[in-house]
Amino acid sequence: MSSEYKQVKRMTTAGRIIHWANAISMVVAIITGLYIGHPYYQTFIADGAVDKYVMAWNRWGHFIVAIIFDVTSIVIAYLFFFSRFEKAYKKVIPTRKNITEFFEVLINLVTLNRRKKFDSTHGDSFNSVYFLVFHLLLIWMLLSGLQLYVSGLESGISSIGNWWPWMLHIATDWTRVVSGGTVMDVRISHHYSMWFIVIWVIFHIYYQVWRTIFWKEGDIAIVFGGSKFVKEN
Repeated sequence: MSSEYKQVKRMTTAGRIIHWANAISMVVAIITGLYIGHPYYQTFIADGAVDKYVMAWNRWGHFIVAIIFDVTSIVIAYLFFFSRFEKAYKKVIPTRKNITEFFEVLINLVTLNRRKKFDSTHGDSFNSVYFLVFHLLLIWMLLSGLQLYVSGLESGISSIGNWWPWMLHIATDWTRVVSGGTVMDVRISHHYSMWFIVIWVIFHIYYQVWRTIFWKEGDIAIVFGGSKFVKEN
């Protein structure tokens, strides 16, 4: 293999940590979010009594992973433009080269790798745009989720001061207008966005397996070891 393939670094250690932190947080967010919307299980304590804090624990877990998403989103946004490893924003600019590459990758997928007229050594425009859509969905989930959170603070105050709900209202009240005007509209939009993200994840996993099988470059290993192997010309 060493004479025919070369090892190419595709993801840094920090990138892999962020990837798996987001993946685990997403699973927790979906499980707890579905429970918050419609409780589907109960836990019992001594003598068969129902644990009355199940909802509280689910809300706490949902809020914690939302904070993780907030932090990683800020890091990802910074790396999107200023990473010293790979500046992803360059691949989503609608230049002639990027548009051509985008459709070539799409044709490659549709034709089951019968046509491959692009370099798969590094990140391509199709994958970059696809991940940009994911992060935009994630930002909407975070902002709409914070709107639902602050709407629950009916007194307008919090344990850390009035500044916290005041700041959240300024940052997220516009999500009501975009969603339809009410908190329930935001809740419905938040719920539907979750299913769009689930669909995104399903295709993402499928596509990584697809590329590994058809390209034979070990793409699925990128999120584990950070590298793939590309045939040398």
